[in-house]
Amino acid sequence: MRVLFAGVPGIGHLFPLVPLARAMHELGHEVATASMDGGEDVAGAGLPYLPIAPGLDWRKVIREAGRTQRPDLMQRVVESNSADREAFVPLAALVNNRVADDVVELAERWRPDLVVYDYQFPVALLAATRLGVPAVQHDLGFVRTPKLRALMLAEMADTFARHGIDRLPEPAEVIDLAPPSMAGDERYGCSMRPVAYNGEGDLPADLAVPAHRPRVAVTLGTVPPKTDGLTRIERVIEAAADIDAEFVLATGDLDLSTLDTLPDNVRAYGWVPWRALLETCAAAIHHGGSSTALGALDAGIPQLVLPDGSDRFINADAVRDRGAGLRAAAEDIGPALLTRLLTDTELTRAAREVSAEIAAMPSPRTVAERLTGLAGTASLTGTPSLAGTAG
Repeated sequence: MRVLFAGVPGIGHLFPLVPLARAMHELGHEVATASMDGGEDVAGAGLPYLPIAPGLDWRKVIREAGRTQRPDLMQRVVESNSADREAFVPLAALVNNRVADDVVELAERWRPDLVVYDYQFPVALLAATRLGVPAVQHDLGFVRTPKLRALMLAEMADTFARHGIDRLPEPAEVIDLAPPSMAGDERYGCSMRPVAYNGEGDLPADLAVPAHRPRVAVTLGTVPPKTDGLTRIERVIEAAADIDAEFVLATGDLDLSTLDTLPDNVRAYGWVPWRALLETCAAAIHHGGSSTALGALDAGIPQLVLPDGSDRFINADAVRDRGAGLRAAAEDIGPALLTRLLTDTELTRAAREVSAEIAAMPSPRTVAERLTGLAGTASLTGTPSLAGTAG
């Protein structure tokens, strides 16, 4: 069987697809991943990569389409830094419209038996419907997507019709990575354990050994530092100087040359495997990316979430409301907040509860085995739900 994975060109959208894609490959299926410019990093996972519409910039098209086609939505997106998801996802649908012909052509050429797609890339649902094969929507974390999917598909109705699809389809299944106790009242789809994929590579040798005092992992992700500068990380570093703990800055390609000399208990690294780092840590501080938050929950350690936009407020609220961490703004950061992160036993208790819950969720391999039954045996709208299964 051939399985095509497709998604938005960003690490936060494509890397969560890798565990299921690898599970499919391990079961003997042929797997490929498709995305637009900027999604090439997923090829490092050892999966064939298929480019879509080379030369087209996802974010640039969103901005241009928002200004020219939906300025009302664009204003809401700008004012909220994309946190207004009901404004943002219809704009994302406009990019889906733009690449529809390319995605359909790719699918017709590669001929998948099953399509799995990031929820912001429903053009893959269009391509699957054209081919008459099942499509599975892969959610990313704590965002509840049924209403957002409806908004996106409504924005794409003319594109579906242009490709001969007059009735907007639904995915055959939806994969939900949210731990059940953090999914809220809106439960749906097939639960799957959020297994971390953070790229290839090992921890630096000095981080692979246990720390002599509490260690805290700090990251602002791949997107936020480019949009808001260093304000939050500067405040964390300043506060860290007064804490009896070791702070590890996992900052990727972020240029830290403008910072003053770091305190003795703060060390800066480039790209570090996040989930592996968390195994050596007592707590984490981060921007609120879904995979970043899920990794800390899986590790069973409390987290301080500093959201700045996009879905990161939703993720931060989910962590805070579950009692597994704290949510704060840049101006709240200080020694007292970091001390609470490291000493509040209730945060640790809740984080460990969620870790145990994650361990009990169906594995990617279990879900992969069940999804293989969709191809050739189920209609796009009549697939039995896999919700509630375990393994």
